[in-house]
Amino acid sequence: MGLQETRIESLPFVTAELNYLAPTPGRPRTYAFDPPPGEPKSTALPEPHQVPIFDARLIAENISLDREGFALVRHPTRVSNFYDDREVKNVYYPAAEAFIGATLKADRVVIFDHTVRRRVEGASDIRGVGPRQPATRVHVDQTAVSGANRVREHLPDEADELLKGRVQVINLWRPIRGPLRDAPLAMCDGRTVAPDDLVASDLIYPNRRGETYSVKYNPDHRWFYFPEMTADEALLLKCYDSAIDGRTRFGPHTAFVDPTTPADAPPRESIELRTLVFHKH
Repeated sequence: MGLQETRIESLPFVTAELNYLAPTPGRPRTYAFDPPPGEPKSTALPEPHQVPIFDARLIAENISLDREGFALVRHPTRVSNFYDDREVKNVYYPAAEAFIGATLKADRVVIFDHTVRRRVEGASDIRGVGPRQPATRVHVDQTAVSGANRVREHLPDEADELLKGRVQVINLWRPIRGPLRDAPLAMCDGRTVAPDDLVASDLIYPNRRGETYSVKYNPDHRWFYFPEMTADEALLLKCYDSAIDGRTRFGPHTAFVDPTTPADAPPRESIELRTLVFHKH
């Protein structure tokens, strides 16, 4: 049973600005590096909207990855330094792989990369230049095309067989330090997203082209966040699901400026793992 309308409307909320996709001619595209001369870095321009973002803590146990497209989990970690790639890969990867496999009852979990973010006032989010910044536009990391392509890219010899079963791309997102009050993550209830709200957009790298969904504004969207997340908490975010049986397949999300954030709150630090999750049936 899903969340009840009256119960949601009675939850505490903040009103904040979220950056949707402004109408754009042609297919939106963004360069993940300095664009060629005369080219804009992105044709995906923001269209800000003020929306209520509901505090989901009181209903966390009723929220599920398959229904809403996200879930809050308790996930303590032994990692002492998330800025040390070696420690993250040697300590965090195996623990997260086992945790996601057990939580989602998966046959196999493959972590294909991770991103550490640290908000720096006034800095741009450019790959390879300083720390990655919180993503401040509504997006989904994968599309119906790129989700399957991730399997072909990372497991080419097994891809045909693996793609016969159910495949998900799931992010495990957590604050590195808590309680997190700066630039928290907002998640959209996937059941409130219409197919036409998702706009396939090119992400151009020096050696390849990825595809993500930008998201058009829809007043039916319902947004949630979990205020003051601790370092022992994490979010599961659904970025792709090959299942087409009615469950949520894509979960839009974005960082946002919480108007209740104290002026002296430390800048957000977070890490996300991106994983392929396989079910044979």
